[in-house]
Amino acid sequence: MLEVNTLNVSYGNVQVLWDVCLKVDEGEIVALVGANGAGKTTLLNAIAGLVKPASGSVTFLGEDITGYSSNAIVERGIAYLPEGGRLFPDMSVLENLEMGAYLKNSWNKRNERLEKVYEIFPLLKERRKQLAKTLSGGERQMLAMGRSLMSGPKLGMFDELSYGMAPKLVMEAFKMLETLRDNGITVFLIEQNVKQSLEIADRAYVLENGEIVSGGSCNALLESDHVRKAYLGL
Repeated sequence: MLEVNTLNVSYGNVQVLWDVCLKVDEGEIVALVGANGAGKTTLLNAIAGLVKPASGSVTFLGEDITGYSSNAIVERGIAYLPEGGRLFPDMSVLENLEMGAYLKNSWNKRNERLEKVYEIFPLLKERRKQLAKTLSGGERQMLAMGRSLMSGPKLGMFDELSYGMAPKLVMEAFKMLETLRDNGITVFLIEQNVKQSLEIADRAYVLENGEIVSGGSCNALLESDHVRKAYLGL
């Protein structure tokens, strides 16, 4: 579904990503793990059209989307949930969801997609008139995920889903990803929470200092001496 090939990204004279290669197959949950500052968010920004790569390519469903505008990439079926969710706090749950359908094709289908979001996250229907800022942490994360679904994505990219969340809420958020996968949405997860990510994902990659240093099945990575020492404290 998604293929990143020898991607290089720089901010001015500072290179952040170095020949990054990875792929995400349809129906998978794939995790990209690494320490803060490794370049994980930069990679998502490049895929989402928010940062222009210096070289390399991004292919989605067989189409080279390198350098496309972010709205063109959303139209093709990629949804991006940034770190922290970035909700509109003084807008209602319903209004936040509708903001996820801002593109013309999505707006025409907003009622149909709204019902689908309510089916996946029934609590959002109960809270639809409530202001986003009055929701609990877990409910805000649910709303952010629901909003990302309003564009009708085939692939959902989630940046630091567990950021700032209590351990119990982290578990709930990761269960939401499995719910999305069960509803036909492929998941690409970027996380510092290595253990939780490797427990939920089908495959994973490790990014260090802008380079992919390892990748494979999550079981293999959990047994890797490097991963256990560097990220799991074992």
